[in-house]
Amino acid sequence: MADLLETATQAGSFTQLLSALKAANLNDVLRNPGPITVLAPTDEAFAKLPEGTIDGLLQEPLKLKRLLTYHVISGDVRSDDLAQIDEAPTMEGSIVAVGQEGGLKVNDANVLKTDILADNGVIHVIDTVLMPTLAMAE
Repeated sequence: MADLLETATQAGSFTQLLSALKAANLNDVLRNPGPITVLAPTDEAFAKLPEGTIDGLLQEPLKLKRLLTYHVISGDVRSDDLAQIDEAPTMEGSIVAVGQEGGLKVNDANVLKTDILADNGVIHVIDTVLMPTLAMAE
């Protein structure tokens, strides 16, 4: 198996996420021994953001780091675990809501695919970029 960074790269549907991680100097987060759980927005999820959002975040590294670490949960949280909890703390410091109504959801994002395993954790694919309120505040 590969680490989370290699696994996400090989998947081919996370080019926006990977370039944002690189821009924020966070690639090491996906390489650390973990285990961690990554809620990975697809390229289509990034495309749904209002025009200029990513460019704006790229100009503000602190906000970009907050946004990206809001997608990371400490520990190996598999789909079975998600089904039993209603919230999870993120690396950014905030909490994401987890729900099962109408399918597995994290905040307002639908979980498209679960349990993509890597040596140092797991990836769950989501259809929306999660926006912490902190990340958008000054």
